[in-house]
Amino acid sequence: MAAQRRSLMQSHQSWTDDLPLCQLCGVGSAPNCVYGPDGKGTQSHPNEDGHFRFSTECCFLYGVFNGYDGSRVASFVSQCLTAELLLGQLSTGHTDADVRRILSQAFDVVEKSYFETIDDALAEKANLQTQLPEVSTHGVCLSAQTQKIAERLKALEQEVSGGATAIVALILNNKLYIANVGTNRALLCKTTSDGQNQVIQIGRAHTIDNDDELSRLAQLGVDLVRLRQTGLISGQSSTRRIGDYKVKFNYTDIDVLSAATQKPIISEPEIHGGQSLEGVTGFLLLMSEGLIKALESAHGPEQVNQEIVAMVAAELAQQSSLEAAAQSVVERVKRLHHDAYVSGRQRAPHCGRHEDMTLLIRVVNYTLADGSLTPTQGGRIYPVSVPYSNHQSTSKTSVMLSLVMPAQGTLTNGSNTASTLEGDTPTAGQSPTATLQSTNTHTQSSSSSSGDGSLFRQRGSQAAQPRRGRGRVPPYVDFTQFYRLWGSDHSEGQGLSGDLGPQ
Repeated sequence: MAAQRRSLMQSHQSWTDDLPLCQLCGVGSAPNCVYGPDGKGTQSHPNEDGHFRFSTECCFLYGVFNGYDGSRVASFVSQCLTAELLLGQLSTGHTDADVRRILSQAFDVVEKSYFETIDDALAEKANLQTQLPEVSTHGVCLSAQTQKIAERLKALEQEVSGGATAIVALILNNKLYIANVGTNRALLCKTTSDGQNQVIQIGRAHTIDNDDELSRLAQLGVDLVRLRQTGLISGQSSTRRIGDYKVKFNYTDIDVLSAATQKPIISEPEIHGGQSLEGVTGFLLLMSEGLIKALESAHGPEQVNQEIVAMVAAELAQQSSLEAAAQSVVERVKRLHHDAYVSGRQRAPHCGRHEDMTLLIRVVNYTLADGSLTPTQGGRIYPVSVPYSNHQSTSKTSVMLSLVMPAQGTLTNGSNTASTLEGDTPTAGQSPTATLQSTNTHTQSSSSSSGDGSLFRQRGSQAAQPRRGRGRVPPYVDFTQFYRLWGSDHSEGQGLSGDLGPQ
């Protein structure tokens, strides 16, 4: 069995290649990048992220995996976890408790199976390590043998090192289950009856910032003061991970973990659900740690969930496919991260590099935008800059939304987005008028992140009042560039300037 699993890891083909991909899902990705002084980026290592998205007769299964020190573990987990869940283990007759048990058992079996594949390499490595001091004491005549053993040890270390974190979503009986190990993230965005977006973060990252994880580690005897001072555990921030034999088998040799009475770094998933999707309209996002950290580095951590949801909603309103929407969001985050670095401003020191980024979008009763609003079919995108700030922070973050104006006809809005546009398309020479309305509500619960997600904020504690004598509300959305572009597109033969707008 171990030989079969080892062959599976080395093969470029997988039995999962024959499974049907879910058509309600799109995935975007970008490789890691390190910026030079000139702002040009280079990839520092092969992509280590992984994902899957399958549909069967009874369920849907999705996953995003963040590998480190190589892609072997992430690749192995993505293949074997599928085998542990989609070969008849799940059925529509299972209760929530049954599903949680099956998910937990699957993660346990997958990690044990992975370690079986490296058993021989670990045994050889241990044997060579015992020989190395003995060989080295025989002097110069055996230096070639010493070097040979050292080279073999290095190769074995590369073969057995590495691990992965995982976020898995299962939809069974129209219920959503999330299983999380590590530092990836799941967001469920639900469109409410009044057109607002309710953003729910399902679960929390398993790091030393998680009080539940600290309590678990403290019960095992880990010194929390030293752990907080260290920050990272064997180079990683996660307190739960799959693989990584050093922290699983040799944790007593790791200073910050040496006092633990049991294995402190575990692969047991934290499972949420089932949450009914009956009547829900919106989308589910699975994000790798690299995507989250890139946006946090560029804009700060306060509004990452709301910004990602705003980007996804905007792209779903413009793109004709889920794949294109997911890739466009990843590219936008990548561009924001790069621009923050080259700007030389406050966030620049945090943006010297980013890791691999993966975003999976799964729509739930969500209709993509009408093709008449996409740029490829005659529409034009007019950028609108919408500044907003978090009341808990003095820093400000800008979100770039886009108004997609059709070439002809009545102005309409893409279905099920957080923004609404009202009014008729202006004729040439007229100023376009539109009303933008967007609110992101952040649900407070044990599995929800905190913060006020309102994209559009009123200045002061009271609603804005019309200016005396003019009867107009002072603008807090800058439409200058929008009017300039609209004017330049519709001023032929009419002697109009580019500075159109309300007078």
